[in-house]
Amino acid sequence: MVVYNMPIPKMIQRYKMLYSALVYDVLEEMGYPDQTLSLSIRPLDRNMVLAGTAFTMVGTREAKKDNDEVRGIVFPMLERIYENSVIVINAEGNTITGNWGELLSTAARAKGAVGAVIDGGTRDSRIILTLSDWAIFSRFTSPIESDGRWQLKECEIPIIMSGTTKSMVTVRPGDWIFGDMDAVIVVPMEVAEQVMIRAEEMRKTEDAVREELKSGASFKDVWDKYERL
Repeated sequence: MVVYNMPIPKMIQRYKMLYSALVYDVLEEMGYPDQTLSLSIRPLDRNMVLAGTAFTMVGTREAKKDNDEVRGIVFPMLERIYENSVIVINAEGNTITGNWGELLSTAARAKGAVGAVIDGGTRDSRIILTLSDWAIFSRFTSPIESDGRWQLKECEIPIIMSGTTKSMVTVRPGDWIFGDMDAVIVVPMEVAEQVMIRAEEMRKTEDAVREELKSGASFKDVWDKYERL
């Protein structure tokens, strides 16, 4: 795993002051233009902002009927959830059931996780929205129980999520996840700190551009000075 120069909670705090366009622009500038997840993966509430390290999970629609066997597979995975993590789930094409709900959100939050990103569905949305310090992004919401229809099968392995500029985005355990109302972006762990610092610099430039535009400066003059609009 990567060792950062500052505590992860501090990085999360600083990331959450950014917005996805900045993070994307920096990644593209650094040679990572294809890190945006499918734009169909949206926050339950448009004001949600999410940042943290990926705890990856993948499921299967070939769900087992034996509940004891299912619990023996799933419960140990859920116990591995750690502080400051974002649950990232590849639901393997599920379009019917809620793959993550309020009770799992409550349990993960108690273990220190900060949110979830699901390439699939979520359920119990109204109750999830009452949880403080928790953000969740998914393709759809559904009341349909996953039991017998879909189940988790592996965790903390590289997974594939649906992408935007490319059809798939790889997410590794420990990669950074940033999400807001515009998109969810995967930041490779090796450059996560560098991306954050560069995005902060870019934000300062945009703040200066904004103030000059507010004062009536011409587009050309602002571009010539900052090369950013």
